[in-house]
Amino acid sequence: MGNMFTQIKGDRAIWAIATLLAIFSFLPVYSAASNLAYVGGIGNTFSFFIKHFMHLALGFAIMYGVHKVPYKYFRGLSMIMIPIVFVLLLVTMLQGTTIDGANASRWIQIPIVNMSFQTSTLAAVVLMVYVARYLSKVREKTISFKESILPLWAPIFLILVLILPANFSTTAIIFTMIMMLAFIGGYPIKHLLIVIGIGLAAFAMFILVAKAFPEVMPNRIDTWMSRIENFSNGEDTEADYQIERAKTAIASGGIKGVGPGKSVQKNLLPQSSSDFIFAIIIEEYGLIGGLFLLVLYSWLLFRIVIVSQKSDTVFGKLLVLGVGLPIVFQALINMAVAVELFPVTGQTLPLISSGGTSIWMTCLAIGIILSVSAKREEIKGQEASEENPLDILSETI
Repeated sequence: MGNMFTQIKGDRAIWAIATLLAIFSFLPVYSAASNLAYVGGIGNTFSFFIKHFMHLALGFAIMYGVHKVPYKYFRGLSMIMIPIVFVLLLVTMLQGTTIDGANASRWIQIPIVNMSFQTSTLAAVVLMVYVARYLSKVREKTISFKESILPLWAPIFLILVLILPANFSTTAIIFTMIMMLAFIGGYPIKHLLIVIGIGLAAFAMFILVAKAFPEVMPNRIDTWMSRIENFSNGEDTEADYQIERAKTAIASGGIKGVGPGKSVQKNLLPQSSSDFIFAIIIEEYGLIGGLFLLVLYSWLLFRIVIVSQKSDTVFGKLLVLGVGLPIVFQALINMAVAVELFPVTGQTLPLISSGGTSIWMTCLAIGIILSVSAKREEIKGQEASEENPLDILSETI
C-alpha cells in the first residue's frame, strides 16, 4: 500500500478532491437508481451501484495512467486526435438515432465490450488541449485573424458542427470554454469578437436550414426553443416537469435533509441519478450536503488555478486551465439547472452522476492536470537536489 502511494504524483489536494467526490457519489447514486430499477423496470439498485463502482474504478485507472505521461506529449497527441475525433463524431451523427423525431445521436457502441461511448465528451477534452497547444505556440507572435483560421478555428468549427445537431448544450459549453481560454491565452479580443459573430451566424443558418428541411435533418430545435421559452416565461407546462420535481426535492431537504436513501422525488424525477442528482442530494442530505459539494468544486477550482500558475511553461498553464475549468463550469451549470437558475441542459455532475463516459473524460482531464503538477514537483526536486550542500560536498570528495 505504501509503495502504491509513492507512485502517485502531482497535486495531492486534487487527488483528495477527486477521491472525496467519488466516495460521496456512491450513496446518492445507489439511492437514485431506484427510479431506473423499479419505476423503469431495468435491473435492480445493486446492479447500478456495481456499475457505478466499475465506471469510477476505470476512471481512476485512466487518471493514474494519464498522470504518469509527461504533459509535453499531449501537445502532439492533440494533433493526432483531432482527425480521430472528427471521424468518431461523423460516425455518431450518421447513425441517425432519433427520439420522438429528434436527432439524439450522441453515443456509439463499443464492439466486444458492448458499452456505449459519448463521443462529444472526448471531443471537448481534445479541443481544449488543441487550443492550448496553438495559443502557446503563437504566444509571443503577432498573428492576423486570417492566419489563425485554418490551424485553429477550422478544426474547432468542424467538430462543433458535428456535435450541434444532437447536443446544443455541450456545443455551447465547449464554445464558451474555448473563447475563455483564448482570451486568457492572449488571443486578440477583436478577433474573438469576429469568431463569436461567425459562430452566431452559423448557428442561425443551422436553425434556418433545419427548419426548412426537417425531414432531411431531424433535430432538437423545437426542444431547445421550448426549454428556453418555458424557462424565461416561468410557465408550468409538461416540459417543466423535471424542474418542478427537482424544486420539490430541494424544498423537502431543508437544512439537514430527510436522510440517506429516503428521497421521495427520486421515484418521480427522470434522470434522478444523472442530470438531476444534485436535487436528490439536497433532499437526502439537505443544504449541508449541497454546500459540501459546492466547497469541493470551489476547492478544485482553486487548486486548478494554483497548478496553472506554478507550471513552468505557457503550454502547461493553458493546458491546466483548458481541461480544468470546464469541469467546474459543468458542475455549476448542473447545480444551476436543479435550482432553476438555468434552462435544462442535460449536463451531468462531474464524478457524482452515474454514467461511464462523463466519469472517464473527467478523470482524463484531471489526469492531465496532475501530469502538469507532477512535472513541477519533479523540477522542484531536481533544483533542491542541486542546491543540497551535502551533495556538493560528496561530489567534491
